[in-house]
Amino acid sequence: MVYLVEHFYSIQGEGRYVGVPSLFIRLGGCNMRCEGFGCEQEAPNGKRVVGCDTVYAVNRENFAQNWIAIEDAKQLISVLDQYELPENVDVVLTGGEPLMYADDPVFITFLEAMVGQGHRITFETNGSIAVDFESYPVYKACVFALSVKLENSGESYNKRIKPNTIFALATNAKEAFFKFSIDADSIDIGLDEQIEEIIAHAPKTQVYCMPVGSSKAEVEKNAEPLIEYCKVKGHTYSDRLHIRIWDEVHGV
Repeated sequence: MVYLVEHFYSIQGEGRYVGVPSLFIRLGGCNMRCEGFGCEQEAPNGKRVVGCDTVYAVNRENFAQNWIAIEDAKQLISVLDQYELPENVDVVLTGGEPLMYADDPVFITFLEAMVGQGHRITFETNGSIAVDFESYPVYKACVFALSVKLENSGESYNKRIKPNTIFALATNAKEAFFKFSIDADSIDIGLDEQIEEIIAHAPKTQVYCMPVGSSKAEVEKNAEPLIEYCKVKGHTYSDRLHIRIWDEVHGV
């Protein structure tokens, strides 16, 4: 069973394909909470929940009423019929953590259908969940945006850093790139060492750095220091275009 939180047709706001029209399918569930990011949202029950900027797709306890149980791949495939889409539109699978369903038969059937129809599939993943590329070769046709979590996520090292998994995802996928969320305060407290250690597990994989923030104000606060950091290190700065345009509005 797969849990669907939301879907929307927009443009990719960050990473390698920023600006590209994309159909986003957000799945529920994650193996991390990332409370260190400090993004706060109000749940339907009135509780304020802290986590990443999509905590509503992570915290089932407080947001479950917005999660839809999918028991048939046709339910996911039919999402595309709800939009007027260009041929072979990019499909971005995000969350939460979409690889929570890496072995799910419903999910595999959906992926095979999407790849068979010529869609480019991008996983936005934290890079800590292994994929069986041999049993499910469809993953070799997908793109992986490896948003490996840093210390500022609040997650423990052993939970967020899986060297063998990072290497396997980066080397078996059709394409892969690193994508780090960074706030201004973290730049001066050992950030270099953290990132260098992570990217060493998949050498020659391009690195994108984007500012932490669930609002335009937070992104703008963290953007300039991060740009200076990228200029020094030679990494690629990735803005968060969707937040710049739509601020805190979700599903756009």
